Amino acid sequence: MSALLSINNVSGGYYKEDVIKGVSLDVKEGDFLVIIGPNGSGKTTLLRLATRVIPLRKGEILYKDKNISAMDLKEFCRRTAFVSQDISIGFSFTVMELVLMGRIPHLKRLQFEGKRDMEIAREKLFLTDTLSLKDKRIDELSAGERQRVIIARALAQEPELLFLDEPTSHLDIGHQVQTLDLLKKLNRKNGLTIVMILHDLNLASAYSNRIALLDKGAIFKEGKPEEVLTYQNIEAVYKTIVLVNNNSITGKPNVVLVPGEK
Repeated sequence: MSALLSINNVSGGYYKEDVIKGVSLDVKEGDFLVIIGPNGSGKTTLLRLATRVIPLRKGEILYKDKNISAMDLKEFCRRTAFVSQDISIGFSFTVMELVLMGRIPHLKRLQFEGKRDMEIAREKLFLTDTLSLKDKRIDELSAGERQRVIIARALAQEPELLFLDEPTSHLDIGHQVQTLDLLKKLNRKNGLTIVMILHDLNLASAYSNRIALLDKGAIFKEGKPEEVLTYQNIEAVYKTIVLVNNNSITGKPNVVLVPGEK
């Protein structure tokens, strides 16, 4: 079976510099793929290339064997959604107005949202524990609340493939687990394919079925969590001494930092 998304020998970046250099990576249908790597390794740039935010300089990206650069933008947005690191919103929309924007790819030109669109928006707000905020202005919310609302907007697109760049960065520990549990449930029960950037190696281990470790714009190692999260790989890329054991509950790798000073 061909990959849902194929990234083939891709390079790209900003101005004259290639941040991503010859990366190839397949995302299979039903994957929960987490991208990890130190700051500056190219994680966000890779997602921006895969979501058409910035253009490729080399290579190609195929969605179901179709070059994404040739796809109609509305069709691409019906099939994929992207939650970026930047959670700032330029206008003071209400939460409901913002989440309904996720329905735009499903509407015809000048068509207003209907009953079904409202139902979907309410459902995604409920799933992200933000339904009680629906009438509030987005600029009245905390960073964590805004993050969950933006995830609700992406889910309202009803994508087949969801990209997320550090979706837990503004969340407390309770909402981190709640959000990742929700994404895992959608992945397992609804078949939603997920590609996500995380800095927390233990969260990456616990929720992913595959991990891609980036270093200096290239893939250092890709595979199952136990294949990627070895102390040798982590120390080589992060330049930090760690211990890796098995989580007694999940059976997956658990990374323990070793302080430099005791």
